[in-house]
Amino acid sequence: MRKQIITLSIAASVGLGTAFIGIPSGTAKAESISELEKKSEEIQNKQADIQSEISQKESQLNEISEEKAQVNADINRIDLAIGDTTAKITEKNQQIDEKNAEITQLNKEIDVLKDRIEARNEVLKDRARSYQESGGLVSYIDVLVGAESFGDFIDRVGAVAVILEADQDILAQHKADKDALEQKQAQLEKDLSDLEAMRAELASLQADLNAQKEEKNKLMTSLLQEEAQVNELKMSLEEQNENLTAQDAAVQKAIELEQQRQAELKRQQEAAAAAASAAASAAAAAAQSSSSAGGGSSAVSTIPVSDGTFTRPAAGTITSGFGFRSFNGGGFHYGVDIAKAGTVPIVAAADGVVSRSYTSSSYGETVMITHIINGQTYTTVYAHMSSRSVGNLATVTKGQVIGYMGNTGDSYGQHLHFELHRGAWNAAKSNAINPVGIVPL
Repeated sequence: MRKQIITLSIAASVGLGTAFIGIPSGTAKAESISELEKKSEEIQNKQADIQSEISQKESQLNEISEEKAQVNADINRIDLAIGDTTAKITEKNQQIDEKNAEITQLNKEIDVLKDRIEARNEVLKDRARSYQESGGLVSYIDVLVGAESFGDFIDRVGAVAVILEADQDILAQHKADKDALEQKQAQLEKDLSDLEAMRAELASLQADLNAQKEEKNKLMTSLLQEEAQVNELKMSLEEQNENLTAQDAAVQKAIELEQQRQAELKRQQEAAAAAASAAASAAAAAAQSSSSAGGGSSAVSTIPVSDGTFTRPAAGTITSGFGFRSFNGGGFHYGVDIAKAGTVPIVAAADGVVSRSYTSSSYGETVMITHIINGQTYTTVYAHMSSRSVGNLATVTKGQVIGYMGNTGDSYGQHLHFELHRGAWNAAKSNAINPVGIVPL
């Protein structure tokens, strides 16, 4: 009687390396169900650990999101400050331009003052020469003494007084103009110095703000990179959790099958005993031959089914083997590619339970089947199919059609990408082994 293989999906990436117990259909093992229940509990514990890690990653993402919001607010604040500083620098530049215009005007006034001072200097020089030649104030006395009448004397006194007052005014104006020039020059120098100092201070502030913004931009870039890494880890953990969920469902399916197997075995034993005692061997033989140990679907295939544990998964030519390759982007090829034109059925390489039947962005239409053979867990992967004919937790037999060869996902031409893993499939493909020599290819 064919050996019944119970298959389970195992997430090797979380360390569940213990193989499940293979259960031959003709041998009763009372500990099988308890072992499966124990394995289910281990899986659930692993799921709890992974869920805790996922929660931690979510907390990290929340913290990163809050920090990003704060950094973004800081960048906005700095941008506003830079804008304000730039406006102030523009204002100071405008004031400096206005002050330069004032300087131009003041220079014109200075030139006028210089001309006035020069003219007064000439007048004063003339006065000095006159004093020197006439003996100073004596000349004014001569003017007075030379009066022809009292009225003339009065007029000459008034004239002298006017001249003396004019000389004093010239001297006073000369001094006032010089003081005004010095004051304007001093004020101009101070105003220019203040404006240049303010502009330099604003330029320094702008440079400091630009440096702060650059640091914030670097921090934002770092946060975005960290967020991407944490998201990637979170997605990896979620994938592991999905694998564990599928594995636990497969374990529950295995428990159900084992319960059915043990119930059927008990029924067969009771029927055989009844048949022997009643001498109804023909009826008992018919009842026993009609029993089913695994409840799996019958195999359907258009290619010969090999003897032994495994059979070839599809007809066609092997176009790429297991190992490093230089084409299709190079890198390590974790499976074997089998190509053939037309409508080509894909069959289960061995008895098992479908742990995953789904659409992958890279694998395309994909079926994963996990097998327990002589106490060792194996997982087979069938990728790039055009369609799938089995769902999750379906029990399949060796040679049963599970879909058809296609060109879906990251594929170049119709073919089957077939992988064999000793243990469960994981994203790192650390359990992948070369199927050649194990599966008849």
